[in-house]
Order: sequence, then structure tokens, then C-alpha cells
Amino acid sequence: MIKKSTGFLRKITLFFRKPLPKKIVHIATLVLKYLFFVFVIFILYLPIIIIAIQSVNQSENMYDFTNFSLKWYVELMDELSLFDPGILGAAIQRTLLVAFISTAISTVLGTIFAIGIHSLAKKAKQRMVFLNQVPILNADIVTGISLMLIFRLFMMIFPSIFGFPTLLLAHIFFSLPYVVLSVLPKLSELDENLYDAALDLGCKPFSGMVKVIIPAISSGIFTGMLIAFTMSIDDFVISYFTTGNGFDNVSIWVYASIGRRMTPAVYAYNTLLSMTVVVGLIVIYIFSVIKKKRNTNLKNRTIKGAV
Repeated sequence: MIKKSTGFLRKITLFFRKPLPKKIVHIATLVLKYLFFVFVIFILYLPIIIIAIQSVNQSENMYDFTNFSLKWYVELMDELSLFDPGILGAAIQRTLLVAFISTAISTVLGTIFAIGIHSLAKKAKQRMVFLNQVPILNADIVTGISLMLIFRLFMMIFPSIFGFPTLLLAHIFFSLPYVVLSVLPKLSELDENLYDAALDLGCKPFSGMVKVIIPAISSGIFTGMLIAFTMSIDDFVISYFTTGNGFDNVSIWVYASIGRRMTPAVYAYNTLLSMTVVVGLIVIYIFSVIKKKRNTNLKNRTIKGAV
């Protein structure tokens, strides 16, 4: 703490010793830097702020804020009734159902594929990483149309395949590469002898994988899972081409509602979703800080005990 305060005082002293032109340039640079930062943050969060304000607007007209009201949140709860959901409520339930199932499957498969790719020889590994990046860099509309054409071929065997099955398979397809891409760097950080050491100590291959490798790369798996969930719950283009039989998610429902009356309850849904993400990130950050402090204290105690 003393070192930080001393360094800060030294910076202030050096600043006042500068010539006037340099002081002006320095102050102008700081002001422009922070103004640019505030401007970027404002632009990024402006849509979320507008939706949040509209979700508590009593009026359905987004250009006219009348009174503060929570009636759209009440309407959203009515829409989400398990026994008799409304059109929006059914779309939300389908969105969450596909997102959770596709995230779980893509996380498991992506972790297995990443471990398999990591164990390959260097040239084969580079080829597989390149193939994994193609779906990520490919345009969504190309991926959606390609999957639609493939699913149409299966219609000869499964006539009613379009709907939940095709939408789920499509979401697994485009989420899987993100999980692989998140897990591979963590595998590269591992000691190559760690798995062999687990086998030498009596672990069976599967047990060594579960007890040693998976915990070591858990942060990469968790990151890939979050990305997969975000991609799934937010997708429109690929979902639009691969759904059917009236199985619409929220994004398709919103697109179909353009030009018609769209209930502002969808603003309440988006606000709750954004707030859940923010709260989740804050909780994760707090736990990571606590864990880091705990590890630092444990390390300091170990050093003191050794001394």
C-alpha cells in the first residue's frame, strides 16, 4: 500500500514538472481516452438499456413512456405457465429446452473430441484444428441452408424429422466447434506426463481421464459450455432454416411478429435474460477472486512453514 501511494505521488510530481504544452497534451489524451471508452460502452449497452426501460413502460408504444409498471413481467409469468403456456411462453420453453440439451451434448462431445485431437500427431492435429474452425468462420446462412438440404435427404426415411430433432442437431453442430476451441488451449497447458503418472499410480485409462485430465481443463470446459449456451439461445439464421412443424424459438417468433402486434412481454424476457447473465458473471468473478485469495494465502502459509 505504501509503495502504491509513493508511486502515485511520484507520478503527480513528474506531471507538474513537465512543460505546459506537454501537460495540455497529456490531459487531452486522458480525456479523449476516457471519453472514447465511455462512448463505446454506451453504444454496446444502449440496446439493453432501451429494452430494460421499455419492459417497465406501461404503454405498448416504445416512443411514449407513460408510467412505471411491471405488468409485462406479470404477463410474461402468465405466458410461461407450464400447463397452459401462451405463444411467447411456448417459444421461450422451446428455446431453453434446445439450448440446455444442445449445450450439454456439445460440451461432452466437444471435450472428448478436443482430447482426441490433442493426442494426435502434430500435422494431423493441425488438420483437425483447421477443419474445426471452418464451421466457426462459415457464414450462418450457408450453414443453415446446408443443414436444411441435408435434413431434407433424411425426410425420405423420417418424414416428420423437421422440428425439434433438426433444430437440436443444428444447434449441436454449430456449438460443438466452440467447445473444442475452448478446451484445446487448456490441454496444451497440461504437463504431458500427468496422465502417464496417473496410470503409473494405479488409475485405469478412463479413471485417469476423469480424475486427472478433466479437473485440470475444467475452466476451458466451462468456458466452452457458456459459449455454446450463448450461441444456442441467441441463434436465428440457422434455426430459421432448420426448424419446422411449428417448433419456433424466441428469435423466430420475434421475426414472425414483425408487422403485427408484438407483446412487450418479450422485452421483460430479454431484460430478465440479460440480468441473469450479469448476475451470473458477477458471482463467477467473486468466486474466482475468493479462490485466488485462498490459494495465495495457502501458498504463503506453506512458504512460512517451510522457512
